[in-house]
Amino acid sequence: MATGETVTIPQLPNHKVKMKKVAQRACNEKDAKGKFCGGHLKRWFYTTDAVEQECGCIEKAWGRDAEVYRCENCKTLYVPNPEDVHGMNVGGQGQISVFGLTIPGKER
Repeated sequence: MATGETVTIPQLPNHKVKMKKVAQRACNEKDAKGKFCGGHLKRWFYTTDAVEQECGCIEKAWGRDAEVYRCENCKTLYVPNPEDVHGMNVGGQGQISVFGLTIPGKER
C-alpha cells in the first residue's frame, strides 16, 4: 500500500471499524459535539467476549484469530495498519535499554 492511499475498511453491522494509523495508541473517534474520544486502544480477544459471542459478526467476517484493537471508551474497533512496522504491540517499540549491553570503553 502506497503512502497516502485510501483504503476502505468493510464495516460490520453492529460495530464501527477503522484502520489504525501508524503508531496510533489512542482513539481518534469524534462524538456528536466533535470532541475526540481519546480512549486507549487495547488488543481485543473477541472470541472470549460474552457479549460478542451473542452477536458473532466479527468471527463470521474475519475468522477466529484476527488482530483487532478496541477503544476502551467508545468501543470502536481498529484493524492494524499494514505500514506499521511495530507489529502487534500497540505501544510501539519503546526505548532500547542500555543495561546488559556491551558498551565500548573510553579511548585513552
